[in-house]
Amino acid sequence: MKIMFICTGNICRSAMAHWLLKKKLEKLKIQDVEVYSSGTFAFTGDVSTEEAIEVMKEYGVDLKKHRATNIVESNIKEMDLILCATNSHKMQIVGRYPDLNNKTFTMKEYVNYNEKDKHPIDISDPWGYDIVTYRMCAAEIEKCLDLLLKKLEKDKKI
Repeated sequence: MKIMFICTGNICRSAMAHWLLKKKLEKLKIQDVEVYSSGTFAFTGDVSTEEAIEVMKEYGVDLKKHRATNIVESNIKEMDLILCATNSHKMQIVGRYPDLNNKTFTMKEYVNYNEKDKHPIDISDPWGYDIVTYRMCAAEIEKCLDLLLKKLEKDKKI
């Protein structure tokens, strides 16, 4: 299975989701899932923000190795599942790649996060904010990833 996370610059939200899920999959010894990320307006080769790198250290993830990828330079058409940070990202993906409509969701939508917790469907962009905002964003992403793993296991996709 191939999963891609999408946000705007691929230096905060999708990067954190990408590498945190990889770490969780390694810990669970799940090898048949490939994880990718890209950004709708990413500058390919950009590095993650210092705040994202710092917060991911707290999760045992080295985000220094991450490099941004713009969706037009990605392998998005090969994906089985595309998880976006916001509904706006989802609409941009579906608008550009209509064939991917049935594979594209927001992270929270796919795991039914919104229904249970009454939070907005979007994961807000921490870019330009302080480390506390990044920590809140990372916690939201981690909750989505934990729910994602449960859903994939239940649906026998992993």
